[in-house]
Parts: sequence; structure tokens; C-alpha cells
Amino acid sequence: MRLYLIRHGRTRWNREEVFRGTVDVPLDEVGRREAEKVAEALRERGIEVVYSSPLSRAKETAEAIAARCKVPLRIMEELRDLDFGEWQGLSRLEVKERYPELYSLWEREPHRVAFPGGEDLDAVLRRVARALQKIREAHPNQGVALVSHRVVLKVLTCFLLGLDNSHFWRILHDTAAISCFSFDGTKWIVQCLNDTCHLRSLPQEEKADF
Repeated sequence: MRLYLIRHGRTRWNREEVFRGTVDVPLDEVGRREAEKVAEALRERGIEVVYSSPLSRAKETAEAIAARCKVPLRIMEELRDLDFGEWQGLSRLEVKERYPELYSLWEREPHRVAFPGGEDLDAVLRRVARALQKIREAHPNQGVALVSHRVVLKVLTCFLLGLDNSHFWRILHDTAAISCFSFDGTKWIVQCLNDTCHLRSLPQEEKADF
């Protein structure tokens, strides 16, 4: 099995550094162009099915990939973004002002943070591990694209690499970036991480891990 992990394209809240979580924020114009670029990059990779989070920013990106690869798209609830609870809809600066101690802990020890009214990283890991098991059982010898969100993909990448969630900040996954893993029957093998070569023709800007 070959598994492609794709983060959705950019949204206005990515650009403005606003916590998104389960709020359904659509792609912006740059995000739609990123979706088309990543779809083209995946066209000849042997993908046979696309799985996506139900949130529109991921679903729009997944629809572009499924259309370009001419394969079915399946929505999977377990791939939704982390529920940031009370942080959702707040900017990074607002969160730092309102929740200084918790935000500091998030930057230092993310695996110890339970978001007020939301989830923690372990909850994300449990549901995304269930999703991965279902996908692997359904497509043991196929190429699969999985379209989701920054937190989900960082947690999943740690899991595939045999790392726990304390390593969360050591993983990057930019908008519309591709990471690829293969499964040899006993272990996951990394093929590439956070590949953005297909986005070079788009205007480049400095990206924060947000």
C-alpha cells in the first residue's frame, strides 16, 4: 500500500493565523490554486481512491484530486480537524492574551494540552488510527490519497514514524503539501515529507507552522 497525506489548500484563516478546528472555513483563491497544483502532481502516482475530512477546505482539495485522478472520493468523519474548543475563531494573538499559560504549554508540550471545550492530541490519534486501519484493510495493495488538516496529519505522521505526540512540533505539513508512506506488510516506510515542489509556480510567502 502507498499512502499519500495531503493537507488542504490555504484558507483566509490560515493567512490570518486564526484557529480553525471544526469551523467550516472554505479555501481562498490561493487555496483553490494550490488544490489544482497538488491534484496535477498526484495525477500519475497510481492513486485509486481519495479519502477526505468532511470539512469543506479539505473536501474541496480532495474533489480536485479525485477529479484529476479520475477516482472515487470518500468522506471519512474521523479525518476532521482537531476540535480547538474555545480557541476556534480566535487569532493566535488573541489566544496568547486570553490563555497565556495554556498557550505556552501548547508550544512546549502539546501532548499535555486539553483544549477547553475541545479535544486533545490523543483523541485525534485514536480516531485517525481507527481510520487508517479501515483504509489499510480496504486497500492493502492500492495507492490512497488522504486529505486532512495540519494537526491530524502531524499526529498521523508521528504515528507512522513510531513517535508519540510529544514530537508534534518536529513535523511540518504545509498547505497542499504531500507526504508519502508505503506499507510493506509489517512497517510503514517514509518516501517523502512535506513535499511542496509542485507549488513553486505560485507566489511564495514565508509560512508559519499554523
